Amino acid sequence: MSRIGLKPIVIPAGVDFSVDDNNTVTVKGPNGTLTQDVHKDIKVNVDGSVVTLERPSDDKEHRALHGLYRALLANMVTGVHETFKKTLEVKGVGYRVQVSGDTLTMNLGYSHQVIMKAPEGIKIECPNANTIVISGASKQAVGQFAAQVREKRPPEPYKGKGIKYSDEHIRRKEGKAGKK
Repeated sequence: MSRIGLKPIVIPAGVDFSVDDNNTVTVKGPNGTLTQDVHKDIKVNVDGSVVTLERPSDDKEHRALHGLYRALLANMVTGVHETFKKTLEVKGVGYRVQVSGDTLTMNLGYSHQVIMKAPEGIKIECPNANTIVISGASKQAVGQFAAQVREKRPPEPYKGKGIKYSDEHIRRKEGKAGKK
């Protein structure tokens, strides 16, 4: 039994939740509009401000889809009501970041600057030269863009230089001198 799939989704005030005939869910809110195609076997029931999902049987595939789509729809409702955020920290001598519009410019110790353009629906902020805050309505898009930024200079275990998530712990290693 999918415990996640059985939980109802409560729709907050100011969020519009609709399902069309093709089982496509559209969620509109103050932070944007998100759409998701739901598998044809999963039934989405909207009852006032509560959404529930039903599956036709207890097959393994149906149980998996039940929990998956409930989680995706709950993330959509949360995203259009409150935005998702990922915070990245840049550590290293001479490493710095700056944002202009929707373009992120990073000096990461390479011979060139790394320039990344934010995808649609993603907002980038740099409160200081060593912090990047990525926010948006779609949890998947925010996480994917944060992973792409981190990929440009992942943290290394000896000095801890690179780009890391703010809640990530880098396991440090001793160098050759620490072996004695």
